[in-house]
Amino acid sequence: MRLMSNESSAEGPSSPPSDNAADGAKNPAGSLREWLLEADGPAERVEETSQQTDTWWRLMCLTGVDYFSTLGYQPGIAFLMAGQISPIATFVLVLVTLFVALPIYRQVAARSPHGQGSIVMLAELLPRWRGKVFVLILLGFALTDFVITITLSAADATAHILHNPFVPPALRHPVPATLLLLGLLGGIFLKGFKEVLWLAVLFVGAYLSLNAVVLIVSFYHVWIHPEVWFSWERALLAEHSNPWMILGIALILFPKLALGLSGFETGVAVMTHVKGAPGDTVRHPLGRIRNTQKLLVTAALIMSVALMASSIATTLLIPAKAFVSGGEANGRALAYLAHRYLGHGFGTLYDISTICILWFAGASAMAGLLNLVPRYLPPYGMAPDWARARRPLVLVFAVITFAVTILFDANVDAQSGAYATGVLFLMSSAAVAVTIATWHTRQRWRYLPMALIFIYTTILNIFERPEGIKIAFVFVASIVATSLLSRVMRSTELRIQGVALTQSAQAMVDAIKEKSEAVRIIAHRPDKRTVEEYDKKERQAREDHSLDNGKPVIFLEVSQADASDFSDELLVRGVKVGRHNILRCKSPAVPNAIAALLLHLRDTTGTLPHAYFGWTEGNPIAYVLRYLALGEGDTAPVTREVLRKSVANPLDRPRIHVG
Repeated sequence: MRLMSNESSAEGPSSPPSDNAADGAKNPAGSLREWLLEADGPAERVEETSQQTDTWWRLMCLTGVDYFSTLGYQPGIAFLMAGQISPIATFVLVLVTLFVALPIYRQVAARSPHGQGSIVMLAELLPRWRGKVFVLILLGFALTDFVITITLSAADATAHILHNPFVPPALRHPVPATLLLLGLLGGIFLKGFKEVLWLAVLFVGAYLSLNAVVLIVSFYHVWIHPEVWFSWERALLAEHSNPWMILGIALILFPKLALGLSGFETGVAVMTHVKGAPGDTVRHPLGRIRNTQKLLVTAALIMSVALMASSIATTLLIPAKAFVSGGEANGRALAYLAHRYLGHGFGTLYDISTICILWFAGASAMAGLLNLVPRYLPPYGMAPDWARARRPLVLVFAVITFAVTILFDANVDAQSGAYATGVLFLMSSAAVAVTIATWHTRQRWRYLPMALIFIYTTILNIFERPEGIKIAFVFVASIVATSLLSRVMRSTELRIQGVALTQSAQAMVDAIKEKSEAVRIIAHRPDKRTVEEYDKKERQAREDHSLDNGKPVIFLEVSQADASDFSDELLVRGVKVGRHNILRCKSPAVPNAIAALLLHLRDTTGTLPHAYFGWTEGNPIAYVLRYLALGEGDTAPVTREVLRKSVANPLDRPRIHVG
């Protein structure tokens, strides 16, 4: 009995692909679709956009809108978490910044110069599906970090707006105001990347300058009122009389201040935008690495000085009751000092600058997301292909940030736990990745203690603020579930990126084409690969499909490659075993490889090839699951489905025969 695809019940003479095939395959996009899939040039994708480079100090401003903006709320959170020990705990944080986080991320920049960060360093340690799932988990924490960065910063910008004395009470609605700020941020990214970069330079320059003025004036007041030092010392010793106990408590409390470490991950994530040296190559972008390390060092030094100075000034000069929820300094300690010592006019200017940088802090996080997601999910088949383009991703992330803002009622304190968890988990993974990468060198004894410090910090933060890991788990579960669903939905795509035949393989195809009107392929799963095995397979195929002995055939054997890979290029080799011609190749998905080769033969020979399969015994549902997980199963129907989805006109599809 012979079962054939419904394209044709008899072979008959094959016709070349009609001109309508290309027209049928095209789906003319409307103006909206064209606009969404373009960036700064026609049909530009994220990978190409990431090649737009600029000087390292401008990129430092882009990461700085996230990193430096934490000064807007970090001093207040530090006092709430550590009380009078806040300056000492901040000093511990500064030491961790300069002597733990900075060395680790200098290594990350050197070992992943294309912006993949520690994710790719760790993923390479785990093969096949384990590595892919691990990447999804890390991406879930990255999504937690970056999304909460956007929403928390916008919510804090709203808090600065609402606390300004010149804002009318009728406008003091936190959720609508925060949603408006998020919408404006997304609108700028829809416009283009250059606009984002120049706004970052403007906001960071203004914000750091105004902070310098506020801190200088604050320390002047500390100088002329030395009694504040003695008051702080008395309050500190009243709580903890033993200096060693104070230091020990500071070591325990500093993980609660981990928001001050947020800039390193985004600094590496935007690395592909950093301009390198003229001699840089794709494999060895040494200039880009050096400039990224300059970015990291400069940002860390600026932030360390600002963190230390702001913690001392706010702890000494602001009453403790002003830090609590509803207090004038809650979430805006430096703004409180600006209004108090420089008047409401300067204070309002400072508020505007703080609002701008807090609102724009999400820009570096958005840039990080736009760099990470297209690098992993679409190539893994775990996101639609349009996720490679910038604008659709901006819209998706805008919707997510809207939902998070509404869910948390635009509350800064409610989101800070998830923010710290995401930051610390990614930094711990970076520390572990660097430690493993240097394990066979003497440097491991340098990086192992650093990794342990970050692991300790992360675990302590999770115990202190368990809501953070719960929120992060929701993000991780969501990205894993949606990614696997996308992989299933895209499983029958023609995902082979290109087909190349070696000289011997091409010669076999040409020889058959000269003797016959079509190329006929017998799909074969090899066993011992003996002449007797191929003789038996050919006799069976000719009998099952009524092929006379005068029609030449060629065997096709597809070996299973890493099934967790979604796409690949197909290299087809030609091998002779006795009198038999055999084409051999490796692919993550066997049916997709067969379909791609058939279409390649159709296009190069000008005739429709025929492929012959045998019946597969077994449960069809089990074969479907096997195909989704392992890339092989009931090959014939899946091959036909791939062809059906790839070629609109049935008359232009290669013929599939099952017997």
